[in-house]
Parts: sequence; C-alpha cells; structure tokens
Amino acid sequence: VPGENGVVRIGEPKGPVEVQQLIGHCSFGSPDAELLVSLLPDMVVVGGEKRLATLAALVREEARANRPAGDVVVEHLLQVLLIEAFRSTTRSGATSGLLRGLVDARIGPALRAVHAAPHHPWSVPEMAQAAGLSRSAFFTRFNRIVGVPPISYLLNWRMTLAKHMLRSGQHDIADVSSRVGYGSTSAFSTAFARHVGYSPTGYMKIAAAE
Repeated sequence: VPGENGVVRIGEPKGPVEVQQLIGHCSFGSPDAELLVSLLPDMVVVGGEKRLATLAALVREEARANRPAGDVVVEHLLQVLLIEAFRSTTRSGATSGLLRGLVDARIGPALRAVHAAPHHPWSVPEMAQAAGLSRSAFFTRFNRIVGVPPISYLLNWRMTLAKHMLRSGQHDIADVSSRVGYGSTSAFSTAFARHVGYSPTGYMKIAAAE
C-alpha cells in the first residue's frame, strides 16, 4: 500500500510491522562500471555495525523530512553508507572481491604492483613474488580472495584502462596498446575485440557518438 514520503507497505495495512527495508540505488558513472560491479560482492550481510545503523537511520529521516536540499543530503549519505557496507566485508572476511584483495596482507601488494605498472609483462610467478608466496599458494589465495584467477584479473584491469584511454580521445591505439602491456597493436586489437566485443576503432567511434 503506497504511503507518504516514499513509504510502501506490503501486507495487512494495520497489521504489526515485522520487517523494515530501506531501498536505494547506486550507479557507477564510468566506462569500467561492469568490472567494478563484477568485483564487488553480490550480497553484504552486516550485523552489529553501529555506524551503518546510524547512517541508515539518517537516510530514512532525511528522506522523510522533505527539507531543502534533501536529495543532495540523501545522495551523499547513501554514498557513505555504501562505503561503510563494503568496509564491513573486509572486516568480516566473508566475501571475495577487489576490496578484500586490496586489504589482504599478501594479495594487496601484488594488486597494487599490477595497478601501478599495467604495461609490465606480468606472470603469475612474478605476482607471487610480489606477494611473498609460492606460485601455487598465490594462485589459490588470489582466486579465493579476489574471486577470479590472477591472469584473468590482469586482463580485465588492462582492458578497463584501455577503454578509459580510448574513450578519452587523448591516445591513439598504438599508445594505448603499449600502455597496457601489448607489444603490437595487432595483438592488442585482437585481445580487445575478444574481451569487449568491438575493435578499438569501433569502440572509439561508439564512445564518440554517445
């Protein structure tokens, strides 16, 4: 039953309240949104987090108050709420994803090394060395914590950077291919088309038309 201030009641209108849900939506305004979302946990179950409870109460109060600039306040509160929810996953250790990888004492250094030098010809043994682990131990730990194998993550990261540079219009294809670790434009174009579904030239045209 629709109510005031965006409140919707499901079930008996005058019955006791059993569950309250606060629903929001977040959109990532970047060309690598698909990768970002894929690396985040599908669900975050939080218990005993006072900061999250306080933020949720503030969001609910502000959404119902109809005060000046309320939409702006709610938007920023939701952003903080989202960050705090993801922080809780790194504390609980219950889910895999990029956040867990970055805060892991072993996987974190390897991820930061890859992020800092995507052009480097990384191999699993070299990533394992950055993590201070054997190849097999690193591969197993990375896959468990991040949720994808190391080389798959490296490819995804490189393609994310490549899409960003191609969309910017400030780099030609040869420059992009070099910056993301490919020795030739043909090898990069083949990998990009396989991963994205368009050739680099085609992707640039689509981006320019948006």
